Amino acid sequence: MIGAISLHEFAHALAADLQGDRMPRALGRLTLNPAKHLDPLGTLCIFLVGFGWGKPVPFRPEALSSKRFGAAIVALAGPAMNLVLAIATAFLIRLSGLFAGSVWYFLQLFLTINVWLAVFNLIPVPPLDGSRLLTIFLPPAKQKIVFFLDRYGFMILLAFLFFAGNTLTRFLNPITAAILHLAGAQ
Repeated sequence: MIGAISLHEFAHALAADLQGDRMPRALGRLTLNPAKHLDPLGTLCIFLVGFGWGKPVPFRPEALSSKRFGAAIVALAGPAMNLVLAIATAFLIRLSGLFAGSVWYFLQLFLTINVWLAVFNLIPVPPLDGSRLLTIFLPPAKQKIVFFLDRYGFMILLAFLFFAGNTLTRFLNPITAAILHLAGAQ
């Protein structure tokens, strides 16, 4: 999970950098070094409760080459990285005859974690990446929703995880199976 989170955050930094914002580079976030991307509390939660988070990559929307879609591109880069990692892992699993039991199990787990990170981060509630998409797709008159979610998003997210965790699992497992099937690994 640490590798998936680190690569997710690296993708955000790379997307901002490629669009002209040098802030992530200046802050040392344009690196594959997990130590630069892991949040101490988020990392501790990985070991205590089985999920966690990384440090958000700061960037300046006004410095991005695309003023309208730049922030959305940066936001989507993290889930896109997790999806690419899941698909690549599915192809490795397809070659599973080359791997022994523990390696095959690790690959299955890595694929599942990346699917979960990709889909979960697209939920349009702050602090998740999907919340950035709201600012693009909501008309100016509805931007009050974004301000409400910025204020209460974390509590909404915790309530969602507490009350809808099983529903989320039932939603994500078929996506994981579909990726495995598309790669010919199932």
